[in-house]
Amino acid sequence: MVAAVVTGGGRGIGAATATALGRAGFDLALSYERNGAAADETAAACRKLGVRAIAVKADVALEEDVEGLFRSVDAELGPPSILVNNAGIVAPKARVDEMSAARVERMLAVNVLGTVLCAREAVRRMSTGHGGGGGCIVNVSSAASRLGSPGEYVDYAASKGAVDTFTLGLAREVAAEGIRVNAVRPGIVATGIHASGGQPDRIERLAPAIPMGRAGSADEVASVIVWLCSAAASYMTGALIDVSGGR
Repeated sequence: MVAAVVTGGGRGIGAATATALGRAGFDLALSYERNGAAADETAAACRKLGVRAIAVKADVALEEDVEGLFRSVDAELGPPSILVNNAGIVAPKARVDEMSAARVERMLAVNVLGTVLCAREAVRRMSTGHGGGGGCIVNVSSAASRLGSPGEYVDYAASKGAVDTFTLGLAREVAAEGIRVNAVRPGIVATGIHASGGQPDRIERLAPAIPMGRAGSADEVASVIVWLCSAAASYMTGALIDVSGGR
């Protein structure tokens, strides 16, 4: 079977994506930073689908953790052909003039550096230039990258803008090496990320401004990610796909 790595795979969009990939027959490696119980639960659910699945503790902002994650995948599942760069964080609502350097550094370390490091390890394994058989990378960005999130998370929006640019550049860099690189940009999705940003009521507050009138679900985003990993999207690379209900 083909192995897939889903970072931040224990909860929300990551868990939904891992389960959907498992349903499609892919072996799974899920990374997590803190919530090992959730990652183990998701891995167990994937194994019930008849695939192999492991949960690996790794902070994607740390190079040694990322390298360890991919070594674990190599040893237990074989070199991956799919990477879903889903791990990401948001900080409590704040204006830029209230943000500390530590907050912004951590945001960029997880959301940007982590994405680059994981993609680096994937390319080293997938690229035909390195003896690989090709593969697919999907970066989870955000509609915030084009909306800016003023008065809420400008630093988060900026980090996702960097993910968009990285997606475009990497896609063109490795297109001739058998690797497709795309990004999805979710809008307001019903996951725990809003509460972690100190706004548990954010979905209810913003839903009226969404053209479709509701938040999306993690499964709706996951279905797009899995499609991008499939043969149906074989001529797509460098695409930024909005999954935002029209927002």
